[in-house]
Amino acid sequence: MSDWRPCVVVPVFDHAETLPALADGLAPLAIACWLVDDGSAAPCAARIDELVAAHPAWLRCERLPVNQGKGAAFIAGLRAAAAAGYTHAVQIDADLQHDPRELPRFLDASRAAPRAVISGVARYDASVPRIRFYGRYLTHVLVWIHTLSFAIRDSMCGLRVYPIAATLALDARRPVGRRMQFDTDVIVRLHWDGVPVVNVDTPVTYPADGVSHFDLWRDNLRMIGLHLRLLAGMVVRLPTLLRRHRDAPAARSPSSAAR
Repeated sequence: MSDWRPCVVVPVFDHAETLPALADGLAPLAIACWLVDDGSAAPCAARIDELVAAHPAWLRCERLPVNQGKGAAFIAGLRAAAAAGYTHAVQIDADLQHDPRELPRFLDASRAAPRAVISGVARYDASVPRIRFYGRYLTHVLVWIHTLSFAIRDSMCGLRVYPIAATLALDARRPVGRRMQFDTDVIVRLHWDGVPVVNVDTPVTYPADGVSHFDLWRDNLRMIGLHLRLLAGMVVRLPTLLRRHRDAPAARSPSSAAR
């Protein structure tokens, strides 16, 4: 369709070891991909340059001079993609938690519902740390409260497809979370704006030698601050959310939502 031109945006911060496999997985899509270097150290920056030189037809680099966080890197990639005429962007993390072979299903869902955010719903294997599993579920419950809805089945999955114009318009009004709180912040606020959410189950693996930049104290404090702001935002929007809930079809629990 004429108003659907997808690309891929990958925030990268010192993921030199996983990038070649990720590039191999993305190559069959035959669509443009931005690797957004979020202030990586020299080895990773060099690996990005090597990959872009090896795949000039579809692989591109956007570089931030200093580390600004996952959300900042993704928004920078969206701006570059919008300037190049793309309408939708796949978000996939650089650490191979998500299988690039899943992306055609996400792109098909986006093509069918171009106004929507296509949101991955993590299907974990035994590699998931228990503390992360339960912590993520607590966030999901809080998001159901913030939205008065079960529409967002997974508020933290890093595999999604975003409509670029709606996401950049949201960020222009008030910047979304620039670090690890990005995934939750952006999808709640897009939902508040009336952007539909389409949920797609997807496997998630935590590699034994994976690189994580989650800071236990600082990022958890950021998440607490985010949820307090979102709760306040929900209270302000309460009449609108209640009216939307009343006018929508009967809400279903997350366990009964379509797979």
